[in-house]
Amino acid sequence: MTSALRHVTIDSADAYRLASFWSRVLGLPVHEDDRPGDEDALIEGAGLLFVTVPDPKTVKNRVHLDLQPTDLSRDEEVERVLALGATLIDDRRTPDGKGWAVLADPEGNEFCVERSAAERAGEPGA
Repeated sequence: MTSALRHVTIDSADAYRLASFWSRVLGLPVHEDDRPGDEDALIEGAGLLFVTVPDPKTVKNRVHLDLQPTDLSRDEEVERVLALGATLIDDRRTPDGKGWAVLADPEGNEFCVERSAAERAGEPGA
C-alpha cells in the first residue's frame, strides 16, 4: 500500500494573494473556484495549496521549492521572478555558471532558482 502526494500546502497570511504570485511564477492558473478573500487557494497544475493561517512566518522554511526554468536561463528567470515581487535572499551562483539563487516570495517563503536543463547540459549560449 502506498499514498499519493495530493498537495503541498503552504501557510500564508493571504492565500489568494500568495497563490496569485505563484500562479504568475509558474504560468499556471489559480483554480477557477478560488477568489480573493477565500481561506484557501489552489494551483492545481502544480499541486500547491495555499491556506490562510493567523500565525506569521517566523523561521526558515524546513521544506522549500526548487524551480528550474524551462525557456529562460537561470539568471533570466531570477530577474523575471524578482520583477514579480520576489526578494533575493542568498546568491549561491558561482563564476563558472553553476549554483543557484535563493529567493523569497512576498510572504517570506524561501525557494531556489536552479540552472535550466540546457545550462546543466552545457549547451552553448544557454
